[in-house]
Amino acid sequence: MIEKLKGYLAEWSVFEKVWISLFTAITVYLYFAFQDTLLGLISSIAGMLCVVLVAKGKVSNYVFGIVQTVTYGYIAFGYGLYGEAMLNWLFYFPTQFIGIWMWMNHFKKKEDSEHGENVYVKRLTRKGWILVAGSFVVGALVYAELLTVLSAQQVRIDSMAVVLSVIAQILMVQRYAEQWIIWILVNILTITLWGITLVQTGGNDWNMVIMWTAFLVNSIYGYVNWVKLSKVQKAED
Repeated sequence: MIEKLKGYLAEWSVFEKVWISLFTAITVYLYFAFQDTLLGLISSIAGMLCVVLVAKGKVSNYVFGIVQTVTYGYIAFGYGLYGEAMLNWLFYFPTQFIGIWMWMNHFKKKEDSEHGENVYVKRLTRKGWILVAGSFVVGALVYAELLTVLSAQQVRIDSMAVVLSVIAQILMVQRYAEQWIIWILVNILTITLWGITLVQTGGNDWNMVIMWTAFLVNSIYGYVNWVKLSKVQKAED
């Protein structure tokens, strides 16, 4: 067991080890300092492990994704962020299982792996970008109307973040490196969303802001890593 753990950690870069250790320590500190909820702590740590493993191209990310989507959806619902709650419960949660299935169908054997990744990476074409942009504009406008009817909080930011999240998740399941560009936008919007919400409501779940900040850092790293993997894969082809 110890040898297997050492072998697994050997696939992690120094940056990845430092990154996950730092943000986990900050999350635990905030849990005690601000009397955060246990659910918030669990959601934050599960979320951070999930996104790090996605950046590494590991299928195991979906295990932590299942935990994070259920817990985060509950927290968001409690703050009236119905767009975030519906996104996690009705979309993210079922797509974790779809992701497992699709990634396993394109599983990369260990002997073919450059950096311990389990997945073959694809790149988005110009036509794909046009489809992404059009879907975002139409989806954000329609979803904003729905959230307005539901009397949700921060409708404009929430609708944009949700629609971009749906697009990014679809790109993720289909193994496109450009998912990370969309995730960067999602993370910036969601950090803003939670910051405004917590200040206005006086809530204590600041772990959510830390979690999304960690996601932002990871998205930048994820993009760099996936582009690198796609170049290696292209060279091999």
